[in-house]
Amino acid sequence: MALSKKAVFSSAEGREAGIPPRMLAYFCSKGDIERVCKGIYKINNLDFESEFEWEDLAITALSIPNGVICLISALCYYELTDEIMREFWIAIPHATTSPSRANAHIVRMRNISFGQTTIKIGGQKLKIFDRERTVVDSFRYLDKETALKALQIYLKLSKDRKPDIDKLLSYAKKLRVNLTPYILAFRL
Repeated sequence: MALSKKAVFSSAEGREAGIPPRMLAYFCSKGDIERVCKGIYKINNLDFESEFEWEDLAITALSIPNGVICLISALCYYELTDEIMREFWIAIPHATTSPSRANAHIVRMRNISFGQTTIKIGGQKLKIFDRERTVVDSFRYLDKETALKALQIYLKLSKDRKPDIDKLLSYAKKLRVNLTPYILAFRL
């Protein structure tokens, strides 16, 4: 495994590649790598080839095992909100312990594979909930104003990103959220 090709790696991956902990500390002191949090490192000289605004989100998401970009972060990525992302929202499986990350809001969720898709940021594949799951989850976890704004923007998507109302209602039913009155109100 070539760690030089990864934006973020764990100390365990470093050991597997033959790099002992003392060498990680040495590379940190030289400025070649940076300690993101306990046991997680990022390579400083790696050309991440991504839009600047998404680089920190990608690094945080990559540093959380089984993490999925969700809620405010996903709404911002899909341009379904005008809110500013002050912290990175990452969902993890309900049965796992929440990791501690700077500027990260960790949300423990059940059924984390439902509505999950992948995107590429800087050559790295990241897990994110699709638009429909993100909108439904907004009603479950965020304030009503943010959720209604996300739904309203979603329903007005352009032709190349056409809203899938059937899929949205299917997700809402599975996650036990009644969106029908809001959709009808926005469609009138």
